[in-house]
Amino acid sequence: MDSQDTAATPRRAPGAPPDVRDPGHVPVARMVRGGIVEGVHHGSVVVLAADGSVEFQAGDIEAAFLPRSALKPIQAVGLLRAGLPPLDAASLALIAASHSGEERHLATARRMLHSAGLNEDALRNVPDLPYGPAARDTWLGRGLGPSRLAQNCSGKHAAMLMTAHARGWSLDTYLDPGHPLQWALAATVEDLTGQGIAHVTVDGCGAPLFSVSLHGLTRAMARLATAAPGTAEGRVADAMRDHPEMVAGEGRDVTRLMRAVPGLIAKDGFEGVQIAALPDGRAIGVKIADGADRARMPVAAAALERCGLDPRTLAVFATAPVVGGGEQIGSLRAAGAMVSPIPAYHGHA
Repeated sequence: MDSQDTAATPRRAPGAPPDVRDPGHVPVARMVRGGIVEGVHHGSVVVLAADGSVEFQAGDIEAAFLPRSALKPIQAVGLLRAGLPPLDAASLALIAASHSGEERHLATARRMLHSAGLNEDALRNVPDLPYGPAARDTWLGRGLGPSRLAQNCSGKHAAMLMTAHARGWSLDTYLDPGHPLQWALAATVEDLTGQGIAHVTVDGCGAPLFSVSLHGLTRAMARLATAAPGTAEGRVADAMRDHPEMVAGEGRDVTRLMRAVPGLIAKDGFEGVQIAALPDGRAIGVKIADGADRARMPVAAAALERCGLDPRTLAVFATAPVVGGGEQIGSLRAAGAMVSPIPAYHGHA
């Protein structure tokens, strides 16, 4: 995908786009109920070493896939490159977020819009209820219905509007794939993933969604995690580290994981996508083939263990309980290629 000249940041020429094909996923997790395997989740996983090489892979990490909201940190970098006006770190973290719809999330998105002289009516994302269960219950208890501001992508959309306003671009058509804002974001995706975009479709919120490979997406996240402070990549990574509560929300596994592992940046995406990266460049990418969110974090925890993280720190993320009659009678955990062999822990951060 060719880009228009919308920012001055130097770009790497992207490699070839990944192939659009049926991915060769493999078993990566299983659910056991009362000693019987009740379900098996297939997927693909990549683990990158600090030097960027592939240390482990399972399934098909090179096929084109849809990153969904896991692409948001990369899009946040693209917005900075394209001229996003100055923001505090909490606001920058919200741009990279699938937020829960807590009041702090909504208040931050409102401030972003107001800074450009705009309000919620300017947003073009799809109205929805808050994503976080507690925030949604509170919202419904107040008798409120779906809202563009409450929808989990409103931070990204507010930043898109801010950038378009600052550049003098059309606000009404900011979601059009041919809009200069979206060309700028596509250029950043190609730059950081190191590959061309295979296909452009529409995400659930209405924004253009760029298809890359799981390997490319994970490589891009590693580039954010290792970036120098003050660069666009470094600013996004530092904002996520400093404000994990803005990237997801209280009780959400991504927020808890970033709090548990110092320096880690992590982002989930609908349909079973999870990426994470450490400051030295070690990184993981997970795609669950059937889109099951319940398998996403247990498989990601197994992948992070392959990065050398302490299994004791990851234990709370490594299993999901299977309940029968109000009691736990089984669990869902990583399986197949994800569990044998796993390198021994040697005290790495």
